[in-house]
Amino acid sequence: MMRINRRTDYAVRVMLALADHPYGERLSTRFIREKMLVPRAFLERIIAELSKARLILTFPGPNGGIQLNARPEEITLRNIWEAIEGPLLISDCLQSPEECPLHENCPVRDCWGKLQKAMQRELETVTIGYLSHELKKKQALHMD
Repeated sequence: MMRINRRTDYAVRVMLALADHPYGERLSTRFIREKMLVPRAFLERIIAELSKARLILTFPGPNGGIQLNARPEEITLRNIWEAIEGPLLISDCLQSPEECPLHENCPVRDCWGKLQKAMQRELETVTIGYLSHELKKKQALHMD
């Protein structure tokens, strides 16, 4: 079964929490953990991975926290996916076609390639800024 792993889902939540505040504002990890329901066991590793990918900045100490390293409109779901899971690869044959016994005549590899490109394109078109805007709209609807 192909599905988004739990760490990636939590990473998107972390990024949404940051995007929900003015750009450049730092949030505490405790605030993010409580607001977005991210277990502590996952949060530290996710923050480290997002920081390594340069999607967030981290600030230690009592006045520290984390903040986005780019505007929400510049950060895509693909950026987050690849920070947590690495490059999107739906089949090993796309990376190493020569290892497939049918590599010269494989009728499936082209289909996998098209599917992978479509997924990459979709992940590149959705930004954290867009998702933050959608979240605010949904929250406003539930308040009415």
